[in-house]
Amino acid sequence: MGPARLRPVTASPALVDQPADTPPAADVFGPGEGPIGSAPASTWHQLRSRFIGGARDPLDPHVFHQISLVAFLAWVGLGADGLSSSCYGPAEAYLALGDHHFLAVILAGLMGITVFVISASYAQIIELFPTGGGGYLVATHLLGSGAGLVSGCALVIDYVLTISVSIASGADAVFSLLPPDLHVYKLGAAVAVVLLLIVMNMRGVKESVTLLLPVFILFLITHAIMIGVALITRAPAAPAIVADAYRESQQAAGSLGIGALFIMLMRAYSLGGGTYTGIEAVSNGLQILREPRVATGKRTMLYMAISLAVVSSGILLAYLLIGVEHNPDQTMNAILAERVSASWPGGRAFVFLTLLSEGALLFVAAQAGFLDGPRVMANMAVDSWLPRRFYQLSDRLVTQNGIVLIGGAALAVLVWARGAVSTLVVLYSINVFLTFTLSQLGMCRHWWQVRHEDRTWLRRFAVNGLGLMLTSSILFFTVMLKFTSGGWLTVVLTGLFVLACLGIKRHYTRTSVVLKKLDDALTTLPLEPVTKVAERKLDAPTAVFLVTGYNGLGLHAVLGVPRLFGGHFKNFVFVSVGVIDSSQFKGAAEVEHLRARTQQELQRYVDFARSMGVHSEYWYSLGTDAIEELDKLCAEVAKKFPRAVFFSGKLVFAKENFLTRLLHNQAAHTIQRRLQFAGLQMVVLPVRAVV
Repeated sequence: MGPARLRPVTASPALVDQPADTPPAADVFGPGEGPIGSAPASTWHQLRSRFIGGARDPLDPHVFHQISLVAFLAWVGLGADGLSSSCYGPAEAYLALGDHHFLAVILAGLMGITVFVISASYAQIIELFPTGGGGYLVATHLLGSGAGLVSGCALVIDYVLTISVSIASGADAVFSLLPPDLHVYKLGAAVAVVLLLIVMNMRGVKESVTLLLPVFILFLITHAIMIGVALITRAPAAPAIVADAYRESQQAAGSLGIGALFIMLMRAYSLGGGTYTGIEAVSNGLQILREPRVATGKRTMLYMAISLAVVSSGILLAYLLIGVEHNPDQTMNAILAERVSASWPGGRAFVFLTLLSEGALLFVAAQAGFLDGPRVMANMAVDSWLPRRFYQLSDRLVTQNGIVLIGGAALAVLVWARGAVSTLVVLYSINVFLTFTLSQLGMCRHWWQVRHEDRTWLRRFAVNGLGLMLTSSILFFTVMLKFTSGGWLTVVLTGLFVLACLGIKRHYTRTSVVLKKLDDALTTLPLEPVTKVAERKLDAPTAVFLVTGYNGLGLHAVLGVPRLFGGHFKNFVFVSVGVIDSSQFKGAAEVEHLRARTQQELQRYVDFARSMGVHSEYWYSLGTDAIEELDKLCAEVAKKFPRAVFFSGKLVFAKENFLTRLLHNQAAHTIQRRLQFAGLQMVVLPVRAVV
């Protein structure tokens, strides 16, 4: 929309058409202060406040502590995705073994090792990227923007599929407990759950995670009992089972060959790859963790690794020891729960609670998509791969646009597949292993580059190297096995997403060239020495400029007013909003840095105007919504200067179309409509952009 969104990010990447300034300290207004005589809240805003909650103050020094997650809650919010995959990942792997169930012993060991290796490699990523090191940022910083773009697009699509697959699987688990006549409502129930999660996440991260805590605890308890009882009660028979497995392996090796057995094992290993899909979430979600974030992140990763390795490997071993066989009318875990509790007085109740907790946890697992998907999109928007509105924070301090888009896309995929897990699961897990592989490759490259400076490089290189070997092998087998079965659609969608991002980046780059030329021409103008400072005259005609940092667009408006109106205006007032977005909202220090930068930029406008011989001052505020903040500031300025006329610069394109409206906010026209409705005058001064 205005300069701030289009120009190269040198100051705060504001989401406004233009910024504004403030006067003396007494005239600086914070985001919590509204204009006098403002209209009562609309019915929509009242409903929104009731369901989503009231606005949070981003300037409150305690707000970061209030909304951040300790390791345990982070384990619930970010670890549910990985842990819930034990509801289907081990079963897929076990069934892929066919009649050669003896390989489950090796597969269980491989699964546990893989979990710990990937977790250890991501713990190193957390150390290297303490403010958040998801696959997008790791690939961008260590392999280049191209690799980062591919990784980011893959992650966004995978998070959409995480939500749709988890909700569909959860609906299957819950409706398996209900009479068949009610199954017609399954898709509607799944859609309702997605909508509920959208609302919960728009309320805030901590609220959504806290509400889901009981489900997570119930799952852990029921599955710990199920696995523990299976292993303990069958422990006396374990030696015989292992001996039979060894004998069967020798017979199979003799009849099929070692190579065939290895391919069968790797096929099962890759088909169970969904088990590892949630591990990346912690490193990508560091911004929502409690300080010290690195320590909290590593502790969360440890909790996740232990729980996921124990549950997934334990379930595989329990299948083998109990002798679970496939039944098309029941899930493997349902059969296991029934076998384990068959002789218990409350056996049916235990099975019910176990399956209910699985279904509910699969709903919780969708939370990972809502937590990390919008964060990836925000990081990509900061780098101009996506519309820059995706790094904007709502008044609840969440990336609202990303939440709505991720949730809406998941709804569309869910409805398209009619809630069929068999359709959705084919599309799933390819992209996350692409991101895993790029992240591990980037880390290996990093440790090799710093081998002369870091004495521990070899150990760290070995960890990420092993992770690279495991994730790339899973990626290879997953693509090979799933591509012709429908996995090609994931590849095509990811490719189209990459092309769309390239188009968006191309437009922003061209626009930035136009703005840079304007900046170079106007920001380098020499200032005339100030011989006399004009006095402040509150009742005199006043030009109020809405600006976004010291740039050519703002100076174009400043120079345009004398050209159009001569010396009519005796006061120049600059008004700006320091927008607190996802790139700024990482701690109190970043907010204070934004405040200082906003004031510094505005002071340059004041100096420029004073060199023209007119009185000048600036007004500003900080907030998450630039339009709302400008509305408040303009009302206060108009109250102080009753003869004020507001001015704003705006880029105009030769052909306005959907793309230009999507990629550039319409803040200038939006604030103009608001001010005109309030009886105030505003003039939009156009700057032609030829791109």
